[in-house]
Amino acid sequence: MGRQNRARRAALLLGAAGLLLASCTGGGGDGSPDEPTGKPSAHGDKPNIVYVLTDDLSWNLVKYMPHVQKMRQNGTTFTDFYVTDSLCCPSRSSILTGEYPHNTGVFTNTGDDGGYGAFMKNGDEDKCFGPALQKAGYRTGFMGKYLNGYQPGDTQGTSKPYVPPGWDEWDVAGSGYAEYNYNLNENGKVAHYRHRPQDYLTDVVSHKATSFVDAAADAKKPFMLELATFAPHGPSTPAPRDVKSFPGVKAPREASFDKSPQDAPAWQRELSPLAPKEKKEINRKFALRVRSVQAVDRMIGHLEDELKAKGLADDTYLVFNSDNGFHMGEHRLRPGKQTAFDTDINVPLVVTGPGVPAGKQVSQLAENVDMNPTFQDLAGLDPPASADGTSLTGLMRGGDGGADWRKAVLVEHHHAASKKGDPDAAPKNAGDPPSYEALRTKDALYVEYADGEREYYETGSDTYEMYNRWSGLPADDRARLHDTLTALKDCKGADECRKAAATDASG
Repeated sequence: MGRQNRARRAALLLGAAGLLLASCTGGGGDGSPDEPTGKPSAHGDKPNIVYVLTDDLSWNLVKYMPHVQKMRQNGTTFTDFYVTDSLCCPSRSSILTGEYPHNTGVFTNTGDDGGYGAFMKNGDEDKCFGPALQKAGYRTGFMGKYLNGYQPGDTQGTSKPYVPPGWDEWDVAGSGYAEYNYNLNENGKVAHYRHRPQDYLTDVVSHKATSFVDAAADAKKPFMLELATFAPHGPSTPAPRDVKSFPGVKAPREASFDKSPQDAPAWQRELSPLAPKEKKEINRKFALRVRSVQAVDRMIGHLEDELKAKGLADDTYLVFNSDNGFHMGEHRLRPGKQTAFDTDINVPLVVTGPGVPAGKQVSQLAENVDMNPTFQDLAGLDPPASADGTSLTGLMRGGDGGADWRKAVLVEHHHAASKKGDPDAAPKNAGDPPSYEALRTKDALYVEYADGEREYYETGSDTYEMYNRWSGLPADDRARLHDTLTALKDCKGADECRKAAATDASG
């Protein structure tokens, strides 16, 4: 029942995608899958990997991205992929290291427990997949956004701007949210980009990515390239050619829009209904988000063309993902994130490449801690035992994960001690939850707040998470949920975390 409800919701979100794809690409668009095109890797167990990581991209933007839609036709979509925290830096730290926030030590974007400072203080840089793949013979590249608090001119005690270990090509910005007037650390030298059309950051990253592919092809070495865009994060600046695109587009109005859940926790009960002016502003911001992802989608198209031109397409995994989702009026929440609702924690993961079935949807629970083990596994390495996640390679290639596949994913969130310097700080009356830990199972969401409040949503039947049923939950079910959550929030390493997630906590 739960899977059917989620499928219906996905159909609502993406129902117009086929028509949009047909209008943008001039063909297909009926959703029919192409035949699998995977071939054995030319490098044996070392295929190429391109990872496109977007910022704040939610599922409701995917239907406006024709190249991503084509990826869905040609590859596999993970419908139940979640993040360890719906906040930039904790999520990206989990992606890079394969560890939960309680093991990376990165819970917020700033301060002692967050940002680039906490990442470095806790030795997380050595755990990243870049160094591992570089040692395995890969040419590695990282472009775009790294971690909150990182500045291109940082030296980290060296004689020039610092380039982290493990990356052959490093073209990374600090605060590039506006897409203009930013600095890039280009392999140890800081370059300033202005406000000219050619300085638009997503386009700059796109050009550098195709150059990287060309150089890697000439070197005849396998490569791993992460392209981490700032789009569609606010202010969601579109490329000049996209400023007037999608006239009249409005934010979706799901069943939860401007409605508070029944028996909502105190932090949410305080929220007033959305004013007409706020609803109009939500539409304006959503339109900017739609326009800003056009450059990201175009970048994916350019990459696909370049890979084909260089004869590398059949030997390359292309992975599309987001660091967290984004709510816009759902549950009376003003635009933002940081909650445990599906709008914030359930994000797209789409994969094409060798052996990946076309037009397939994977409904097994997956999480961003799985990305590091997956990339290492694809590269022919044994995923590190220290990582908390599990490789998704088997699921990507049509497997089912086995009977012992995880039954729950963990979400951890700390309420930030300070909003200073945090681009994701929640404005007053926006909805800013206290610290919490949460479990997401196939058919339920369970949240434990630091102030003692609890939430339990039966998502199989309550698709939009509108009825908090904690008060009526039997004692045995409450204990099982708490015990599973406790085991997960204390686990460390693949074996321990896999065991902690193996219990069906939702009963």
